[in-house]
Amino acid sequence: MTFNPLTVRDDFPIFKRTIRDGKRLVYLDSGATSQKPQVVIDSELDFYRLSNAAVHRGAHQLAEEATDLFEGARGKVAEFLGAETDEVIFTKGATESLNLIAYAMGNAPRGNRFHLSEGDRIVLTEMEHHANLIPWQQLAARTGAELVWFNVTPDGRLDLSQISELITPKSKVVALTHQSNVLGTINPLDEIVKAAHAVGAVVVLDACQSVPHMKVDVKELGVDFLAFSGHKALGPTGVGIMWGKRELLAELPPFLTGGSMIADVTMTTASWAKAPAKFEAGVPNMAQAVGLGVAIDYLSVIGMNEIAAHEHELTADLLGKLLENKEIRVVGPHTMDNRGGALSFTVADIHPHDLGQFLDSQGIAVRTGHHCAWPLTRSLGVPATTRASLYLYNTIEDNDALISGIHSAMKYFGK
Repeated sequence: MTFNPLTVRDDFPIFKRTIRDGKRLVYLDSGATSQKPQVVIDSELDFYRLSNAAVHRGAHQLAEEATDLFEGARGKVAEFLGAETDEVIFTKGATESLNLIAYAMGNAPRGNRFHLSEGDRIVLTEMEHHANLIPWQQLAARTGAELVWFNVTPDGRLDLSQISELITPKSKVVALTHQSNVLGTINPLDEIVKAAHAVGAVVVLDACQSVPHMKVDVKELGVDFLAFSGHKALGPTGVGIMWGKRELLAELPPFLTGGSMIADVTMTTASWAKAPAKFEAGVPNMAQAVGLGVAIDYLSVIGMNEIAAHEHELTADLLGKLLENKEIRVVGPHTMDNRGGALSFTVADIHPHDLGQFLDSQGIAVRTGHHCAWPLTRSLGVPATTRASLYLYNTIEDNDALISGIHSAMKYFGK
């Protein structure tokens, strides 16, 4: 490892504060949202202070500067993903990105490759975040398509034993998460992508929990569409990415219509601009996109392989310490094979909300609940868990603080 997480923490102003009567902040909720380095905060402020203008809409200096910054951020994201620049679409977040794809498919006319109707099939997994489940539920309801899914094994892996029964010539879409936000499971994409493409289905990947934590190259993955959120990758809130293969974006109908996404308009007709403009109606989230570009710069300087190696070390340490206590049940893989840094668990019969509140009193921030994956937690028989999620600024000392906090909670609740 060539970077020091303690040095990294110095770049994040939030870690300079104390909480709960002077306690050090132990932030273990990056799966929900990451903290922001000062350079990202400054970049968004500087856009408004120095270059604020509507992009792609003016010939004056400010408009040109704003457009250059905005499009420069698009280029950074494209390079980060191994994509082409015109394949990167700015949205408000991953949820909007996934809705964009699903709603656009629902608008596809008969004869378009994305048109769905009764008899077609949408394939999901049981471990999806609601953002990659409900849009497809709604699309199935609107079109009459059938919704099917891969089940999850008791150890938190996808059950691929029925892949040939789920992915059939009737399948039009296969949508799945790259890494589970609850289990930390990294899914085996190669086999699924190969099966989907063999029957002509497109693969939509929710990469919210992978893009910020490991090197992701869309060409190597072989998927057709990908979504992630800026705020989970050190960037601002209110900005996300939808990536799609150029030839598919050309066929996909637009999601929103209006200013700047058109090629020509009369009083009765309109034609669409090429991507990315085709999917970016209205004045975009300019400052947020610029901030995301700076966040991408920050991650790139450290190196995604270095970040992944650091998180692997932290996750192995915390997983081992959690498994040492028989009163703690880790929900998800108990080994480090294809596993990321989201660790969900229950402790004795302490309700996760009570545990989370106790840990908060110790300055430890974790997530509790169903983590926007209600079908998954229900299938595993745990309607709620406590989740610790790790990132580049976490340390072994943070892990130890969590373990100590859990032990103190057990004593407090008499367990």
